Amino acid sequence: MRLFSLPLLTAILAFSMMLGQPAQAADPVAPAQIDDALIEQIRTIASHSTVLISIKAQNERHTALTQADIDALDKQWVEQRKSDNQPLIAQVLGSPLSGYLIREMAQSRGLIVEMFVMDNKGLNVGQSSITGDYWQGDEAKYQKTFLVGPDAVFPDKVSVEKETGHHLQQVNLTIKDPADGKPVGAITVEIDLDMLAMRRQQAAR
Repeated sequence: MRLFSLPLLTAILAFSMMLGQPAQAADPVAPAQIDDALIEQIRTIASHSTVLISIKAQNERHTALTQADIDALDKQWVEQRKSDNQPLIAQVLGSPLSGYLIREMAQSRGLIVEMFVMDNKGLNVGQSSITGDYWQGDEAKYQKTFLVGPDAVFPDKVSVEKETGHHLQQVNLTIKDPADGKPVGAITVEIDLDMLAMRRQQAAR
C-alpha cells in the first residue's frame, strides 16, 4: 500500500477540514443614512393635493381651538385606543388623507413603516396607522419643523425594532403652501434604514 508523505497528508487533512466547515455568511449591509434624495421623496408625498387640501380644511375647522380643547381631544384619543368605540380615531383613519398615506406606504414595499400628517396645531390630520396620541404639538416632530420654518427638516434618533432588529428613523419636515410658501402643517415618515440600505446596494449593482 502506498503511503502519503507527511507534508502531503497534512495538506489533505487541512483541505478536508476546510470542506467540512460551513460557508461564512456575507457581512450584513450597514443601515443607510437619510440623504437629500429621500427627503425630496418625502416632500413629493407631502406636496400632493390631498395632503394640502386636508390640512387647510382642518386648520380652518380648528381655528378657535384652545389648549384645553386640544388636551381634551388628545385624552379622548388615548382613551379610545383602549376601547372598541373609536369615533375620533375612525374619523381620522377613514379620511381621504389617511387613505392616500396608506397607499403610499404600501407602494414603498417596506421602506416606509409609518406616516402621519399634522395640522398647524400639531393635531393629526391623516395617518397610515393608529398613533399613540392625537396631539404631537408637545413633541420635537412638530416643534422642530412647523415652529422652525417652511423648509425645516428634523431626522429623529435611530431606534431598533424588537421584532425584526431593523433600524428605524423618523424623518419629520414642515409642509408649506406652494402658493405663498408659508407653513401649514408637518409630516412624519418612519423609514426602515436596513431596507433603504438594501435598495441602494441593489441599485448600485
